[in-house]
Amino acid sequence: MTDLRVVATIVATPGSEELVRSALVDMAAASRQEEGCGSYEFFESSFAPGTLVTIESWTTAEALDAHMQTPHIAAALAATDGHLAEPPGIHPLSPVG
Repeated sequence: MTDLRVVATIVATPGSEELVRSALVDMAAASRQEEGCGSYEFFESSFAPGTLVTIESWTTAEALDAHMQTPHIAAALAATDGHLAEPPGIHPLSPVG
């Protein structure tokens, strides 16, 4: 079993923080129920409000790929369309050392 870690950063445009936060809370809750999801934590920067971060663990790359195709990801993208300062940054991580 693989343990694939992913960090995603999502930055809301000024004035859209609550809308983006709300859409991502719903997405995170649904993501935690997916097969292959080991963990799905959701945070907001204390120094940059509106900068949201997920820290995820998936059993395989295929589970992550399936996650990206789910209806709740599509719904979050639709809900936040036009409300993000930049495209989401999705960062699969590789161990160092």
